[in-house]
Amino acid sequence: MKGHGYAAEAFLQRDTGPQALPFRANRTEAGRQVNRSLEIYLPSGLFVNRQAAGCLGGGGGCTCGYSGWVETVERLVRGAQELLWERGYVGTSPKAVQRVAGAGQGSMYHHFAGKAELAKVAIGRSAEELRAAAEEQLGGPGTARERIAAYLGREREVLKGCRIGRLTADPEVVADPELRAPVAETFEWLRGRLAEVVAEGKQNGEFPATLDPERTAATIAAVLQGGYVLARAAGSVEPFDLAVQGLIDALPRADTLP
Repeated sequence: MKGHGYAAEAFLQRDTGPQALPFRANRTEAGRQVNRSLEIYLPSGLFVNRQAAGCLGGGGGCTCGYSGWVETVERLVRGAQELLWERGYVGTSPKAVQRVAGAGQGSMYHHFAGKAELAKVAIGRSAEELRAAAEEQLGGPGTARERIAAYLGREREVLKGCRIGRLTADPEVVADPELRAPVAETFEWLRGRLAEVVAEGKQNGEFPATLDPERTAATIAAVLQGGYVLARAAGSVEPFDLAVQGLIDALPRADTLP
């Protein structure tokens, strides 16, 4: 694995965290920002960071010899992500993943013991991407109200539903602690992050002192997920847009209280 200017550990690294997915999109390695969305987590506890390794697409003079292996794993994970979003766990078969990924049966079972193991990695990736997308607005510029409004109003594929939220309706995901864990942890993180922003707004005088951050955060998350359900039932984004705008309008302002 020579020719990249990075130690081999930058390519294959053993994760030491309990769930392998910290709640942030980027981190610093060897003095540079590394995009976590390019990290591929494997059941063994190893992960591949293609940016750190210089293996993006196998080009750029890559001489590590792992680019084809990395690309196969990446296609399998991405294919599983899309199918889980569209069909759920029950409706996602190994053959469907192999077809979407353009990988053979031998390739899939070389990297993953089976459907459950691949699904766990794919759900973890989707959870990480959801957190990263939310943090773009919640951790961005503006007042607390503006950041919450930006998070609620950002562009979404509403009629496809929430990648993570839709999994809660899948009985096999809910029944399996390992598959359910990243779903529960993502919503726990989201409520906590929203509560932090609301608390900041209280401290800055945007929101009244009586506003409870935890209850408000839970309400925001619930309205958003409920909006997806209403929109999918109606076959229209209108119910989602109405719910989101109604929630923004309902956020109390400290300067309007008597």
